[in-house]
This record gives sequence, C-alpha cells and structure tokens, in this order.
Amino acid sequence: MRPTSTATLTAPTATGDRARARTATPALVWLSWALAAAAAVQLATNPLYVTLVVAIAALVVQSHANRGPLGSAFPVLIVAGIAFAGIRLVLTAATTHGTGDVLFTAPEATLPRILGGFTVGGTVEAPVVARAAAEGWAIVGIIAAFAAFNAVVSHHELVQAAPRAFYELGLAVTVALAFVPSTIAAIAAVREADRARTGGHVVRRGRLMRQVVPVLESGMERAVSLAESMDSRGFGRRSTAGEAASGWLGLGALLLLGGCFVALVARARSTALVMALVGGAALVAAVVVSSRASTRTRYRPRRLSAREWVLAAVPWITPTMLAVIGGAAADTLRWPGDVLAVPAVALSPVIALAALAVTPLTARSA
Repeated sequence: MRPTSTATLTAPTATGDRARARTATPALVWLSWALAAAAAVQLATNPLYVTLVVAIAALVVQSHANRGPLGSAFPVLIVAGIAFAGIRLVLTAATTHGTGDVLFTAPEATLPRILGGFTVGGTVEAPVVARAAAEGWAIVGIIAAFAAFNAVVSHHELVQAAPRAFYELGLAVTVALAFVPSTIAAIAAVREADRARTGGHVVRRGRLMRQVVPVLESGMERAVSLAESMDSRGFGRRSTAGEAASGWLGLGALLLLGGCFVALVARARSTALVMALVGGAALVAAVVVSSRASTRTRYRPRRLSAREWVLAAVPWITPTMLAVIGGAAADTLRWPGDVLAVPAVALSPVIALAALAVTPLTARSA
C-alpha cells in the first residue's frame, strides 16, 4: 500500500497568491523583457555578451522570483540548457570537419548513403569546437531569459491577458510551463516521504525505484485529473461559424505569407510585398473574428499604468541599439571562433545590454 504522503501529491499552483500578484509587476511587462532579452542574444552572440544576459536573468530571479517550485526551476532549466548545448557540441564536432588546428583524431565511420553518407568521427578541429560552444552558449542565453520569465511571472494573469482567440492556446502553454516546477515539487515530496519511511536514514539500495515510480505515478494522476477537468468544461469542443471563418482566414494568411517567402527567393519583391500585406491583414482579421466569436468574458482584466508601459518598453532599447551597432559593422557582436582568442568587447554593446537590467532593478516584487 502506498504511503499517503506520496499518493496525494498535487501539482503546485502556477498562480500563487492572486492578491499578491496584483501588486507585483504585470506579466506582460516580464513577457516584453524576455522577448527583448532573447532578441538581444540573437543579435549579439558573442559569449561574453551572452554571459551578461544570463547574469541579468539571474538578477531577475534573485530579485523577483515567486515563492515555491516556480522560483526554484531556474537553475534546473539552465542545467538542462547546458546539457543540450554539450550534446550539440559533441555531435557538431563529430560530424563537421573544416580547417584549423586538430585537437585529436577519433575513430571514424561513414554512414550509408540512405542516411546521408557523411563521416562521423575523424579529426576534431579547434575552430569547430569553439564555434559550436559559442552557438550552444547562445541557446543557453535564450533559455535563461525565458526561465527567468517563468520564475517571476503570474501564469494566471498571463492567461487572462491573452486575447480571447488565443485563450485555449495560452492555457495549454501555461500547463506546459508548469511542468518543470510541478516535477520539482513532486521529487521533493517523494524524497521527504522516503526519509519518513526510513526514519531519516539514507537507504541507498532501491532508492532510485522508490523515488522514480511515485513521481511518474503522481504525474500520470495529475495529467488524468487535468484532462478530465478540461473535458468536463468543454475545452476545445466549441465550434461556431465565427471560429470556422477565422480558421479559413488563418489558413489563407499562412498560404500568403508562405508565398511571400517564395516570391522573395524568386526576387519578385513587388509580389512579395503585396502577399505580405494581404497575408498580415488576413492574420489580424482572423484574430479579431475569433475573439469576437468567443463567448468567454474576462473579469476585471488588469490594465497597465503609464509606469508599467515604460517598464515594458525600456528593454527594447537593447535590441534596437544592437541592431544599429550591427549595421555599423561592429565586429564584437559576433565571435566567429576561427581564431582561438578571448572575444573582444566594446563599450557600446555593454551599455545597450545594461538597459535589460532597468526593469528588474525598478520593478515591484510580489
């Protein structure tokens, strides 16, 4: 018979105290900050600049993280991003061969032609490893931005702020964002129950099985309960004439925007411009029609004050300045990795990235 402490594990609430969330910085402000930070990493992939973005993300978590598993998920996501970057580094070094200093030579094998016919192994060059490491660190920077966003935002408020056309999509994304925090809480509860059964003594034999099985079981129970709750509320069942019209408008918008890319490849710029304008208008019309067709009402949606609009706009100074600096052929924004040397740093990109710290330093904590 399962112990009660492991059988009654429940997912941590992603909303926290709603009254406390109302006094904190709005979710839309943090969403704007996360998007601006991710755009900055894309524009400035220099590892030192990416490290600065990761440090600012850590500052956000340190100053404004929610209580409970949501706040503690940040280091877990960073470690997961580093692990992914390491796997990508190994695969890139094993399958990409160029010129440069050879670090070592590994056993090589050529795959069959049906699988690509490329060589795995062989020489491992230093420039390839350095470039792959820099690209992987940039991925970690993007993960850090959204991990910090996940740690400080009120998910309940985020779903409320979504347009009515995207309510169901926003709810699904919110459930996905709560996966890591709920798993962390389940692991902590299972460990506590395991220590209670053993009288506080660490029993290593069979510990993995005693901890993994209850976590998986509780996760399945939460998934089934959530599915039953959503099904009882008719989630995804409604289909009105307005929603059908918005679906057709969305399909037409996607086809037109896809044709725009094809026209750009064919260098038909006037045709691409027309298709982009019509496709964008169709996409906006699809959102408007779907929102009006929705019968869902929002109770007292939170409105941003002038100060909060400023906090949402300030982070976009960073990607704007980086785009201007990049247009001026600043070599420090990107590190090619062809020459193994410490990446160069310039003052103007550092000043631009410092704008990302304005929001966490001036925002209100929950």
